[in-house]
Amino acid sequence: MATTYSSEFKASIIARMLPPNSVPVPDLVRETGIPKDTLYAWRVKARRGAKGPAVQTPTSSQPSSEEKFSVVLQTAALNEIELGEYCRGTGLYPQEIASWRQSCMQANTAVSAKAERAELRAQKQRISVLEKELRRKEKALAEAAALLMLEKKARVLFAVPEDGKSSWSNE
Repeated sequence: MATTYSSEFKASIIARMLPPNSVPVPDLVRETGIPKDTLYAWRVKARRGAKGPAVQTPTSSQPSSEEKFSVVLQTAALNEIELGEYCRGTGLYPQEIASWRQSCMQANTAVSAKAERAELRAQKQRISVLEKELRRKEKALAEAAALLMLEKKARVLFAVPEDGKSSWSNE
């Protein structure tokens, strides 16, 4: 003999099977005693809707950035219980709202992180240019020091006085 259920009871069970609650069918079978095939059939019918596709998807499944920000603002001061009630009423998950909140908090850091990376890249290039210039100047300084040492050795070797006149030249 087939058991009939009131439309309110059936609607409440269907609401529990669908998001945001998404209670697993086996749990509802244990809780209510309704056969699993009946519950699966109710869920399929609810997803199809009266005259719709097999899986009914909302027209805007992904909320816009403004809508996400609005939800974050609305839920900012809610405690966990109030947030749960809000989520059940709107069909959202608390995890979604938490991720949106995190995105909002990091919205400006992404820009600054890019700016920091660009600044770091510019600093590295500047350091590289300065290091090349330093190496070039160190080589030039070493060459100048070597030439001065050779000049001093030549003076000592050939007995050339500091004024540049040799002692063996015409006096």
